[in-house]
Amino acid sequence: MTFSDSDIPALTALLRRAGEEEIMPRFAGIGGAEIKQKQAPWDVVTEADTAAEVHIAAALSERYPGALIVGEEAVADNPAIMNGLADAELAFVIDPIDGTFNFASGMPAFGTILAVVAGGACIAGMIHYPVSGETTIGVAGAGSRIVGENGAEQVARVSEPVPLDQMVGTVSWGFLDEPLRGRVAGAMSKIGMSFAFRCSAWEYRLAATGRVHFISAQNLMPWDHLAGVLIHAEAGGYTACLDGSPYRPGKTDGGLITTTDPESWALIRREIFGM
Repeated sequence: MTFSDSDIPALTALLRRAGEEEIMPRFAGIGGAEIKQKQAPWDVVTEADTAAEVHIAAALSERYPGALIVGEEAVADNPAIMNGLADAELAFVIDPIDGTFNFASGMPAFGTILAVVAGGACIAGMIHYPVSGETTIGVAGAGSRIVGENGAEQVARVSEPVPLDQMVGTVSWGFLDEPLRGRVAGAMSKIGMSFAFRCSAWEYRLAATGRVHFISAQNLMPWDHLAGVLIHAEAGGYTACLDGSPYRPGKTDGGLITTTDPESWALIRREIFGM
């Protein structure tokens, strides 16, 4: 099994087809019967999630026989699928609709995420936005870019560092346990402005293009973060887990901070997390 940069256009086209054929025809017209709750009222899955994942996984399996395919919805049915991710020769990690709550609510802040993992590292990441037709792409050692529906490209680059009181950012503090949850929620008043899309696909795009200065997550499911962390790093940014270790395939908890540079990472960890 081999993967190279020349495969990126085909994968981008695959995500676009899944968006056009499985996701957008169901957007806005989705009914309550097609929405199922998982672990919380804001954690839902729809018919579009399942159909898009099946579409993408089938195409990947045909193109890359023997590769490990890790899809969010497939893992929900069989968690053992994730066991080989950290050591896989070649793996693809799929989030068919990241931001399903938004999708099911008729809000356009959602995306399809695909990460390529080889030998314990994420080597490529793509986030496709079906509403606009754009795709954010990062390739290890080759930078990050946004490709428009018409093929036009622009380089993705993180913002310059700014003081804490000028930062725009988000922390998924709702997944933290007390007393850290209350401490982090209160400390967010120290920054310039906070936001929350509940959509990693859009959070990483905003961070990688310099629109926001940091994002932080507690649950580190690979379909939510592998592609985005790589895209952000290739755009010049910095990510580390809360304990300072790098984020790797197979790690699913412990929290992480994604920001412009190591100094800003340390500042957020100290002032927001009190660590």
